[in-house]
Amino acid sequence: MPHPATRPRAFELLAPTAMGEADRRTIAGGVPGTTLMETAGAAVAARVRDLWDGGTVVVLAGPGNNGGDGFVAARVLAEWGFDVRLHLRGDVAALEGDAATAAARFEGAVRPLAEPDLDGAGIVVDALFGAGLTRALPDDVARWVDAVAAADLAVVAVDLPSGVNGANGRIEGAAFAAVETVTFARPKPGHFLLPGVERRGGLTVVDIGLDPTALAAAHREAQPPVWCNLPALWADARPRPAAADHKYRRGHANIVAGTLETGGAARLAAKAALAAGAGLVTVLSPPDAVATHGSRLDAVMVRATADDDLAAWLADERRNAWLLGPGGGVGAALRAKVEAVLERGRAAVLDADALTSFADDAEGLAAAVRGPVVLTPHLGEAARLWSLGGDKLADARGLAAATGATVLLKGFDTVVAAPDGRAAIAVNGCAALATAGAGDVLAGMVTAHLAQGLAPFEAAAAAVWLHNEAARVRPHGLTADQLVGHVADAVAALDAVV
Repeated sequence: MPHPATRPRAFELLAPTAMGEADRRTIAGGVPGTTLMETAGAAVAARVRDLWDGGTVVVLAGPGNNGGDGFVAARVLAEWGFDVRLHLRGDVAALEGDAATAAARFEGAVRPLAEPDLDGAGIVVDALFGAGLTRALPDDVARWVDAVAAADLAVVAVDLPSGVNGANGRIEGAAFAAVETVTFARPKPGHFLLPGVERRGGLTVVDIGLDPTALAAAHREAQPPVWCNLPALWADARPRPAAADHKYRRGHANIVAGTLETGGAARLAAKAALAAGAGLVTVLSPPDAVATHGSRLDAVMVRATADDDLAAWLADERRNAWLLGPGGGVGAALRAKVEAVLERGRAAVLDADALTSFADDAEGLAAAVRGPVVLTPHLGEAARLWSLGGDKLADARGLAAATGATVLLKGFDTVVAAPDGRAAIAVNGCAALATAGAGDVLAGMVTAHLAQGLAPFEAAAAAVWLHNEAARVRPHGLTADQLVGHVADAVAALDAVV
């Protein structure tokens, strides 16, 4: 296993305000802002050169530093022999600081951002607003968005497509749809959160010379910090097989099943837990479903458990991780089981019906939470527990703080948030996971990581990453039972590199 110092570290995500602070500290430390802008603009020009397929390069420049990057890109492209047409929103005389310097170095004509003019255009550089915009695009810019889309022109965005909020990925009105986004030093949350991720296209992250100490400080001082969900964030916490291991040392995952009709969810979760590394897995089944579960599970144990038997099963502390909810049946009976497990302080994953059994009662759930607990809602289930505001990162953090549990808010852009506000956003999302039963597989994988001793935040983040990687093994026509078969492949691929 490589020493942590030799492994690429987790990529911090910096909101626009934090990135601005890193810029400020770097410049205060002696690096000229014009140097940063020149490097950024040249990187944009290089990416345009890679993608250009004929026609004029139309650069749309805004009145701030994003526009300054656009002026640099336009100048460099012209020096390389490209036909460049630049439109500025505003007046050159009103530009200030580094943007004014960049504009002065551009020798071409500066046209106003009037009615869209795309005659002869082959590619568009969006250097209007970037990541810092928190409101709807002005009408004059929205008209350009519509015109570029109607002309089906490729867009290269500087930092983030204009119209996308860099802090949360929200789009208030119109927004450019880029084929490529060039950002600097660190990505922003909006690069990976929906709907922004759908507008960003490919993502190139360029080192423009920001002071690493300034970047680290800006991330550390962000309250609270957020990361890309990458193995460097949690790989060191994952146990590796050892000679002295036995099945109980690797953890015992217990899956509480519901009725016969919904039992497939528990079986999917149980198989996934075993494939993800739990030492042994037991499905606790209603007596009338034992035969069905037993006929479809081999390495997973099945135990007949009536509602009043749960306390006896909990008495053995080796049964250290629990999953309740998949196919469990919404209502008082499942809620009582959740409360019984949580009362013992056992590591627990609450999914699906277990969450809905606490609908409109996040306070009741918070009162029950003890020990390491992970909630795995999709947006609909989260909304039954908590008033959502449409900012997925903030919503996950809010629900985690309200309940005292780590929250895994599912989707292509899954967010994992700890009660203290630490968060990680999925960067390897796989659209093939939009299939019935995929969430049950994920819940089983989280349970397996808890069983192996990972803390809730790391257990949830690791499971999310591996879940997406398992889907990528063979995404076409993916079904949940096929997905389970790929979990071990994803784990093996991870172990091979870390």
